[in-house]
Amino acid sequence: MVAVATEEKEDYKPNPIAQFFRDAFSEMRKVVWPSREETQRLTLVVIGISLLVGSILAVFDLLFETLVRLIQ
Repeated sequence: MVAVATEEKEDYKPNPIAQFFRDAFSEMRKVVWPSREETQRLTLVVIGISLLVGSILAVFDLLFETLVRLIQ
């Protein structure tokens, strides 16, 4: 067994920005990306829910507008 002595500087501080990008790229390699079909399906779910919520809000807006006009 051979030991190699290294000389480390006491005042050495790694560049935090470079370390951030190294860590970020390391984590990106671990990501499991969804398939094309799954992405399309989930996109349609988001669009559908958005349309549903938008429709419900439009109905409530119409009801409140009608109520306010009746009160005036």
